[in-house]
Amino acid sequence: MAKWLHSTSFADLPSHLIFEVLTSGRLSARDLVCLELTCKMFGGSHELYPLKFRSLVDFAAFQLCISHSIYSRMGMDSQKQLFDRCQGKWKRVFRFLQLVEKSSNIVETSEGNMQIATGRYHTLLISKASVYSCGSSLCGVLGHGAETTQCVSFTRINFPPSVYVEQVSASHNHAAFVTQSGEVFTCGDNSSFCCGHRDTSFQIFRPRLVEGLNGIPCKQVSVGHNFSAFLTRKGHVYTCGTNTYGQLGHGDTLEKSTPKVVERLVEIGSVIQISAGPSYVLAVVNDGRLYSFGSGSNFCLGHGEQHNEFQPRVLQTFRLKDIHIVSVSAGDEHAVALDSNGFVYTWGKGYCGALGHGDEIDKTIPQPLNSLKNHLAVQVCARKRKTFVLIDTGIVYGFGWMGFGSLGFPDRGVSDKVLSPRSLNCLRAHCVSQISTGLYHTVVVTDKGKLFGFGDNERAQLGLESLRGCLEPTEILVQDLDDESAASESG
Repeated sequence: MAKWLHSTSFADLPSHLIFEVLTSGRLSARDLVCLELTCKMFGGSHELYPLKFRSLVDFAAFQLCISHSIYSRMGMDSQKQLFDRCQGKWKRVFRFLQLVEKSSNIVETSEGNMQIATGRYHTLLISKASVYSCGSSLCGVLGHGAETTQCVSFTRINFPPSVYVEQVSASHNHAAFVTQSGEVFTCGDNSSFCCGHRDTSFQIFRPRLVEGLNGIPCKQVSVGHNFSAFLTRKGHVYTCGTNTYGQLGHGDTLEKSTPKVVERLVEIGSVIQISAGPSYVLAVVNDGRLYSFGSGSNFCLGHGEQHNEFQPRVLQTFRLKDIHIVSVSAGDEHAVALDSNGFVYTWGKGYCGALGHGDEIDKTIPQPLNSLKNHLAVQVCARKRKTFVLIDTGIVYGFGWMGFGSLGFPDRGVSDKVLSPRSLNCLRAHCVSQISTGLYHTVVVTDKGKLFGFGDNERAQLGLESLRGCLEPTEILVQDLDDESAASESG
């Protein structure tokens, strides 16, 4: 028996066992493609699946899709439309679902898992469960202690040895970190209690555990201007901090010094993603409905009016048309959403073309971005008067204000506005996995684990020590990561 196990290859295993491995949920869509291309057995017929499937891998991809949390909740018409938009390839459908699911969190690269998050004048990076920061340490937002006022290159933040961070969020003056165990740490300006620590109203210079969430494992955090929103693994949302416009979602304008659950969202259903703007929040529910609350300024809430909402309110534009939303990004003056078929919608202030509709007209309710309808979008990203859309082929489209070069187009010409989606050709040589944009700077992560930044670097927010700014994407080197790569290669 031992001899048989020693001499048997994976391909020699019984087909049903191979199928169990393929559908275990541990393989990515890219892994499935590689298996199909490198081994004939994965493309052959094993009488394990109906003839309509092209291969064993194709059937495995189908099984993974129908059990996926996004796909399983889509209507039959939406499922068929997505399948058609993916050229009838289940592997591409599965890849789309995986990319959307990870777009606002950790993404897989050949150098390990990574995430990038840009704040006002700083940037946070997760790589191999370590966290790095660079830029201005205003109010202690970099997490390196009171003695640090600026980091000109990415510098590792010290967390306890047993703490592994898997999601970060950056805003104006504070930052938040979610660990693999579901704990949340925060640092920065806590004068409004946005960091969730009721015992101090001062600055917190190193990441500190939010004790108000003890026993409540979280999976995502999104920080706004002087407030924070936390998404738990159960799909509940907690908020704390300033509440002038009702952005905490509790039906009042009272400040909360520690995280408190948004009861209305508990009644509505399980939330799968949140995005905090300066003074408002967007929340995606697992059935595809989108809710908003907080400041109605610039029509960011998407209800056709500029009234503040003190409790979550559903966006009727999507609900009435049965559009299943899977991801959102709350910008400073506008918002952008992605649906289950890879279509993009924008609304809010149209200044400088931030909405991508070829004009600068405000949109009071979500409008489809028809110029990208032939592409399958997997991530949307909005911030100060600009928007980025990442499609499933790794190409990035940008539109809006070109100030400081943060849109990534070096040829500014006579205008500093891009009114319609335009491809960042200078990044086409790379397959982008994630993008994040701050006030005046932008950073992307590629599938090879490389970082590229562009825009303002006056406060070292790009981590490029020798440059004050970049009009086009420039590679960012992280010393710790380079040392690790060199060590592994020499070993």
